[in-house]
Amino acid sequence: MGELELGGKRVIVTGAAGGLGRAFAEAFAAAGASVVAADIDVAGAEETARLIVAKGGQALPQAVDVTDLASAERLARAAHEGFGGADVLVNNAAVYAGLQRTSFESISEAEWDRVMSVNVKGTWIMTRAIAPLLRASGGGAIVNVSSATVMSGSPMWLHYVSSKGAIIAMTRALARELGDDNVTVNAIAPGLTLTEASLGLVDNAAEYGVMRGALKRAAVSGDIVGAALFLASPHATFVTGQTLVVDGGRQFL
Repeated sequence: MGELELGGKRVIVTGAAGGLGRAFAEAFAAAGASVVAADIDVAGAEETARLIVAKGGQALPQAVDVTDLASAERLARAAHEGFGGADVLVNNAAVYAGLQRTSFESISEAEWDRVMSVNVKGTWIMTRAIAPLLRASGGGAIVNVSSATVMSGSPMWLHYVSSKGAIIAMTRALARELGDDNVTVNAIAPGLTLTEASLGLVDNAAEYGVMRGALKRAAVSGDIVGAALFLASPHATFVTGQTLVVDGGRQFL
């Protein structure tokens, strides 16, 4: 991973208590970055940081509620105090685990609002709070996490698919707004990945992940993290406003 030249970078990863978020945090640390592992699940964030430090990396656990601007600003201050600022923000926090797959007519208003608050508002709030640190560092990268479900229009979870579609739209608009600050904004759209959350949501997840794929195997977290590392690296400084689908070739766009 070192060839991506991430040594010395300061990276904030939200939703870092487990799943893809923990995988992102560990991969950035393995590539030489200092990582703020942020999550509303403080114990999970602390465990992620412990795993990184045990392997010789630098990590700072931090509590954050991405739907609350004051909480996000406390995270920004912690990143500044702990690592002197930030160069990369990975907006990974989202409501996913525990969602019920059901028709659009059966989704409760409360669950719709919760998904939109965390997945959409949370991405905006975090970007708003961390953008000053990226500007102060002379530029940087934001990697938003969307989903390949947007491309396929996956049925029976309209709230989740809609929220991840909004992430792609936000990525494009933010790329325009932050371009003058030398900040790139891109998204990755993972296909079904064999995380604990996915295994709890989708029956026969391993088999489902192979269906229609050009690569006949299910995705694991390690298949996804490389895209985020690339988009945050010096090799992608002229890439912005883009969405990279990482799904083993289930859909070609």
